[in-house]
Amino acid sequence: MLAKSPGLSEKKLRFIERKTDRHWVGDGFPVRTLFSYPKLGPMISPFLLFDYAGPEEFLPTSKRLGVGEHPHRGFETVTIVYSGEVEHRDSSGGGGIIGPGDVQWMTAASGIVHEEFHGKNFAKRGGLFEAVQLWVNLPAKDKMSPPHYQSILNNQIPSAKLPGDQGSIRVIAGEFDGLAGPAQTFTPIHIWDMRLESEQPIILNVPDGYNTLLAVLKGAIQMNGSETIGAAEIAVLDPAGDHVHIDYAQNATVLLLSGKPIQEPIVGSGPFVMNTQDEIRQAIADYQSGKMGHIVPSARIC
Repeated sequence: MLAKSPGLSEKKLRFIERKTDRHWVGDGFPVRTLFSYPKLGPMISPFLLFDYAGPEEFLPTSKRLGVGEHPHRGFETVTIVYSGEVEHRDSSGGGGIIGPGDVQWMTAASGIVHEEFHGKNFAKRGGLFEAVQLWVNLPAKDKMSPPHYQSILNNQIPSAKLPGDQGSIRVIAGEFDGLAGPAQTFTPIHIWDMRLESEQPIILNVPDGYNTLLAVLKGAIQMNGSETIGAAEIAVLDPAGDHVHIDYAQNATVLLLSGKPIQEPIVGSGPFVMNTQDEIRQAIADYQSGKMGHIVPSARIC
């Protein structure tokens, strides 16, 4: 347990998002969308969308499984791999292969075209695939910034043990207990990849006023005295309060997402998220006219 900050209270559980429907993104990513901005909007800002891909067993293949060239503008994508491999290339020249524990942080901003496939070696041998992709909004002043790519490897991500053998936390973005995550962000956010196992309460300090969500991927946690959040479910917490109180955790893999809300209009259409309909129309026109670039043949995954 970590000591609570004085003066405030725990962030109360507002509701639990439960999703069972699954759809395929391309032919490589069987996805459940656990939350998205059209429904939740300001309650999850600065986060926009959370896709949980897998877990799914794939047979060995020589095919390129995944999703081909497609655009984005106005936000960032954060891909975290738990099992398998993801290969990425984009029109800014960024790209690479990420495997278990690695993170790909792509800033689409003014516009980018990219593709995502299973890693070639993983596809050949087959096996379990499991990953998540989070969309993080950008404030209006940064939406037309140059695109950027961050490849964050597992060994670059600091981790901390919780007291009393309650689990561990990898700090991808923001900070925890003096450890700073390697991800560069436009607005203040915390992303913690947690493994939790405890019959005693776990208390995690996060800033008052930040929208905070707990994405449970495996196992279960209990909050609010009786509410159980299980695999592929999201706990949406009230922004008021300076800590998260988890009653107990059972073999749980949990992503904590906490961020300062961006208090601006959210207008989206498919792969574009801007502030106005006019900006969406411009994004579509810019993509169709080639202004977001293309992946040059020499840079394509082969």
